[in-house]
Amino acid sequence: MAVLTRFPILAAALAQTVAAAVAAVAAIALRDILHGAVGSTIILLVQCAIAVAVTMLLRLPVWWVWIAAGFPIALHLALQVDHLPAWPFGVAFVLLFLVFSNTAKERVPLYLTNRSTVTALRSLMEEKKATRFLDLGSGLGDVVRGVHGDGRVARGVETAPLSWLISWGLSKLQGRGTILRQDIWQTDLSGEDVVYAFLSPEPMPRLWQKASREMKAGAILVSNSFAVPDVEPTEVWELSDRRKTRLLIYRMAGSHEA
Repeated sequence: MAVLTRFPILAAALAQTVAAAVAAVAAIALRDILHGAVGSTIILLVQCAIAVAVTMLLRLPVWWVWIAAGFPIALHLALQVDHLPAWPFGVAFVLLFLVFSNTAKERVPLYLTNRSTVTALRSLMEEKKATRFLDLGSGLGDVVRGVHGDGRVARGVETAPLSWLISWGLSKLQGRGTILRQDIWQTDLSGEDVVYAFLSPEPMPRLWQKASREMKAGAILVSNSFAVPDVEPTEVWELSDRRKTRLLIYRMAGSHEA
């Protein structure tokens, strides 16, 4: 399970393998009952349902659930088309790489922060009288654009090429926040009042060491859902959204904390 947590793409592949195996067994066992297009459709739906169920059991992010549901259908349709050119698959692969390239390299999948969390982050900044905000791994930039304004200066850093380009363009168009194409480990945290991260369990110890070295006393590190091992948060905000989001808030003591 530890390997699947570190590499979500392996968990997704496992879900598809299990689903395909179950569908194959079902097709063989029910071959005298299920015939023609109707039978094929039923088996395909069973495969999709199993893939979704296994993906949810492995607690992958919601976008993996959609991929789990759509992959068998897409593969089935592709196999039904004669002389299908190769370029759509190439384009799809490039797009997936441009959006999810961090998953394999940094073991950090693309998690999207919802509106309830953005509202909570604004409230946190108001409560703490904070003005400078940094989102580490800002994805599509929703948090940065949502927090920026009313005296708050928000920035985000993102390395996935397509995610950065989309978020940079939206921030420029709306005039809200700044998105930098920059590695989170090369980003200076010393001037920030609030640093927000929605990463994965894997990088949390390293992130804590970096934050403890660089963040000023009284500054706040906020982790969405993933705790720092063996470190008690100063506060935990439990939101009433559908995801039941937990914001773990760590008030920094300064460079001696590491």
